[in-house]
Amino acid sequence: MTSRFKDKTIIITGASAGVGAACARAFAAQKANLALVARGQQGLDIIKEELSTQTKVLTVAMDVANTEQCLALFAKVELEFGTVDVLVNNAGMHSRGNLETVSPADVGAMVDINIRAPLMMSCAAIPYLRKAGGGGIVMVGSLAGMAPLQGAATYSGTKAGLRAFAYALADEMRGTGIHVGVVSPGPVDTGFIMDEIDNVEDIVFSQPMSSAGEVAGAVLSIAAGEKLEIPLPAASGKMVNLGYLFPWLRRYLRPKLYAKGRKNKNKYRNRQIKE
Repeated sequence: MTSRFKDKTIIITGASAGVGAACARAFAAQKANLALVARGQQGLDIIKEELSTQTKVLTVAMDVANTEQCLALFAKVELEFGTVDVLVNNAGMHSRGNLETVSPADVGAMVDINIRAPLMMSCAAIPYLRKAGGGGIVMVGSLAGMAPLQGAATYSGTKAGLRAFAYALADEMRGTGIHVGVVSPGPVDTGFIMDEIDNVEDIVFSQPMSSAGEVAGAVLSIAAGEKLEIPLPAASGKMVNLGYLFPWLRRYLRPKLYAKGRKNKNKYRNRQIKE
């Protein structure tokens, strides 16, 4: 995919850290124009300073769940760079714990950020992508969206909806030159999980940890139209699919997965202490 995205304009939400920042670095390495979106300006300023020597970078601090701000974003990006070629819906929120321990306000915020925003932004992006002659829309989902995850009912539900949306929209866009797909990672070694390690369900750590760079590589593949979905790791994706198709198997394996995850979680926690 060398230079495939050269001079293309990429909008990335949740771009100030973690997977979003890794995506920004991956596209910058291909000399793409970057429109980086996040809630806070400070984090955006840091990633802009890092990448401005490689490519053109526009930063926009905004609420991705705000319809007016989203519509203004696309107009601003087109005015700045001339086209919009790829949208990466990466922004996400996870208020962890069983549903009865999560506030209704946090449930609403997860729905707004994890599914309402990417659906709305995808809809707003299509006219710009058509004008550009094609492009890509990438959803950053989760293995939790491929099979139900207790302790993360709302997060799992929003990511499942996002995955279904990606598949349906991909069919709608077939033949238009607009590639749509979803990256579905398990645990990723970023602050999204590691900064809250004590609150993360043990079962999450039963799966191998991916790096933000690996997820970013998958995002580029989806944006280029190479695949519709990329689970990470691939073996975990297959196992999660089996758990979805055979709920009894998921329940049977759950105690063993929790035990394995608890052991791995302690390793990661000890690593943090040493660092």
